[in-house]
Amino acid sequence: MNTMELKSKKLVAALLAAGVLGGVGATAVDRLQSQAHAQAAPAVVQAATAPAGANVAPAMGLPNFSAIAAKYGPAVVNISVSGTRKVSMNGDDDDGDDSDSAPAAAQRGAGPDAQLQEFMRQFGFPPGMLGQMPGRGRGPAQEQPMHGQGSGFIVSPDGLILTNAHVVRGAQEVTVKLTDRREFKAKVLGRDDKTDVAVIKINATGLPTLPLGSSQALMPGEWVMAIGSPFGFENSVTAGVVSAKGRSLPDDSAVPFIQTDVPVNPGNSGGPLLNARGEVVGINSQIYSRSGGYQGLSFAIPIELATHVQQQLVATGKVDHARLGVTVQDVNQAFADSFKLPRPEGALVANVEAGGPAASAGLKAGDVITKVDGQPVVASGDLPAAIGLAKPGDRVKLEVWRQGKAEQLTAELGGAKGKAATVAKNDAAPQGRLGLALRPLQPDEKREAKVDGGLVVEQASGAAARAGVQPGDVVVAVNGQPVKDIEQVRGIVAKADKSVALLVQRDGQQLFVPVNVG
Repeated sequence: MNTMELKSKKLVAALLAAGVLGGVGATAVDRLQSQAHAQAAPAVVQAATAPAGANVAPAMGLPNFSAIAAKYGPAVVNISVSGTRKVSMNGDDDDGDDSDSAPAAAQRGAGPDAQLQEFMRQFGFPPGMLGQMPGRGRGPAQEQPMHGQGSGFIVSPDGLILTNAHVVRGAQEVTVKLTDRREFKAKVLGRDDKTDVAVIKINATGLPTLPLGSSQALMPGEWVMAIGSPFGFENSVTAGVVSAKGRSLPDDSAVPFIQTDVPVNPGNSGGPLLNARGEVVGINSQIYSRSGGYQGLSFAIPIELATHVQQQLVATGKVDHARLGVTVQDVNQAFADSFKLPRPEGALVANVEAGGPAASAGLKAGDVITKVDGQPVVASGDLPAAIGLAKPGDRVKLEVWRQGKAEQLTAELGGAKGKAATVAKNDAAPQGRLGLALRPLQPDEKREAKVDGGLVVEQASGAAARAGVQPGDVVVAVNGQPVKDIEQVRGIVAKADKSVALLVQRDGQQLFVPVNVG
């Protein structure tokens, strides 16, 4: 054994003793020891000589979760809130409080008639029957005490704390408890219900803080961990991996959630999601569950969006959201075929708000937005995510696909009297022939529908019916081309290869429906 091999063995032994190579198997250790002159050796030496604290995560194997928790756990706080909520005499919660203190089902059973309500429900009495019984009218709502718990994390040494808006909603008193057991009364500087971000402040100095990372650099399969107070158990640590990014949920399409399989439960809300370096990449906000508890799906607000909201809340106490004024859909393969797109990507514009920023920029229903300021729009949720990071008055460059070619548009974003961009859902299955009986709209029907042209559906059968088209729907456009007569529709369908995209108006709402004509 030469001198270099001896040093290599001693070095690996020292690293093992220090826990730096704790996640490396025996085979890998043997390989390191036997390759004294390999290129991997300088990398090991570099890891061993790196400055202390430069990287909490080990260079190989699993992240050192215990080191991350020990170093950054003190910056995570427990938040307790108290206040009152309005509850009617029959036990109904009037203000829709969603405190993290208990499952929603348990909260609904807090009224004085809860047991009788449950008895009547089990034996088939209709909802509201209790209030119709003599002497048991709904009556005036009463104030009842409300208590809740959540989590948060310190972002500045002078006591600035980020958490979820729903944690402090309706709270009259907010108490923050540190890991050293000190407690402070907190002031809510502001909350933004649209993104579920809130900023609170305690009167303290020299506090530990958490470093902020980048959610954009996260990759599916990457290790992440959460620190919070599930069910009130303070500073609990859980870990998992990133499952997906840019998730749009039905209740808030403006937030591109990070989906993870990190165990998160009521009380974790507002706590940090950390990467393997101990940097905050998100705020744990929601779970998808049929039981009220964790079932493998957790969602976090990206830290970039949270910081954007934080800056406005600290400065003004409120958030001004930018607005584009469109409703968009995902582009599936059928839509890609209909619009001659090279790939099923982008945000398909289903409706443009009259007089809004999108309309002023020249966007039309049937356009497919493929880029915002040079950043690709792969899924429809990418569009509201990009607009959510802008401010009213900002100008954004949009690349759109229109009539088989790319065009450039510029939009000046407006203020948020509505959503920046909403995502329409469509689960129709396109198959078979078109199968529509159409007729032109009468003048009074055009005025009622507020359209210049279009064809009303008299009968729907075949693939169109299976795709969700119904009698009474108004076909406004086909493959992005506004239609005025039946012959025009026939001509477009005759030229289609596999499918056509029908822009259908129903009850004042517009939605693209893909129909297979192959």
